[in-house]
Amino acid sequence: MARSAARHPYPWPGVIEAYRSYLPVSAKTPIVTLLEGNTPLIRSRVLSRRVGASAEVYLKYEGMNPTGSFKDRGMTLAISKAVEEKSAAVLCASTGNTSASASAYAARAGLRSIVLIPSGAIALGKLSQALIHGARIASVEANFDACLALVKSLAQMHPITIVNSINPYRIEGQKTCAFEICDALGRAPDIHITPVGNAGNITAQWRGYREYRANGKTRTLPTMLGFQAEGAAPLVKGKIIANPKTIATAIKIGNPASWQGAISASEESHGFIRAVSDREILDAYRLLAAEDGVFVEPASAASVAGLLKLAHAGYFKSAAARRRSRLVIVCIVTGHGLKDPERAIKSIRVPKPLPPSLSAISKAVGLH
Repeated sequence: MARSAARHPYPWPGVIEAYRSYLPVSAKTPIVTLLEGNTPLIRSRVLSRRVGASAEVYLKYEGMNPTGSFKDRGMTLAISKAVEEKSAAVLCASTGNTSASASAYAARAGLRSIVLIPSGAIALGKLSQALIHGARIASVEANFDACLALVKSLAQMHPITIVNSINPYRIEGQKTCAFEICDALGRAPDIHITPVGNAGNITAQWRGYREYRANGKTRTLPTMLGFQAEGAAPLVKGKIIANPKTIATAIKIGNPASWQGAISASEESHGFIRAVSDREILDAYRLLAAEDGVFVEPASAASVAGLLKLAHAGYFKSAAARRRSRLVIVCIVTGHGLKDPERAIKSIRVPKPLPPSLSAISKAVGLH
């Protein structure tokens, strides 16, 4: 497939400077950046093979952002605007990735960061990031949605800035993911698949695609498909989930902040939001690591699990037949696998210690 991808600035300046004309910044905005963005768009051999001749599948590997997740795209803008507005501290509720990103960018900006986390619902890799960056953390005996409600109340009582995705600058920064995909492909993909938790990502990415087309950068828009975990699928069920349950902690949210944005993105693009099981998520998680060499956190694999489920049902074959062309599909994988090392260890068999014997070692590693 021929491509005429736009050239990214070099050296890469971070998403604000790279896409300044599309973002709500001015000459007075102090840019706080860790050079986020410019993440790889990797052709997936295993997924392209699984889907078959009807499509070419790419992974947008957002785990290659500075703190290991897509959150950095929105956080650079949210923190930059907090500094511009003379905020002394930033505040968030988090199941992990937001806290890691907020605390890193706050440290970069010289701001205090305050984080409320649901007790027992945050992966160790993410918690360690927030701690090492100096965040003040309160572990609350409540789920994410209750923590976010507490954050809103605290912000009304104190002059601090919320940096969850209810902060409009977060969504503005996150839309740059769509810009990068179009720049790399030289066009918009036919289908865009993303995990859905708090729903800011699908909302932001759809906005990005629409803005690029409005500015003549692309001629088409993708169909937006979102996937939630079955035990945390309020958008699929059409109601708030009071006690969401899933191993994919990053999308373990029962009342998404960007609910309407996600519904609009799926409906306007003639797509949909569906659910995948924890088993399907873990199967996709292991498949990417074992056959594509791409290590993601479990929530990231929800998009891939959804793709595999649709491929099995013949969805892409039918879509390609209707268009009379091979599809270009992009799956967003939102965070690095090292965010949740405990899950990786649980998913494999840890080798037992061996004596320093060539024969024993050769047998153990299959060289006998």
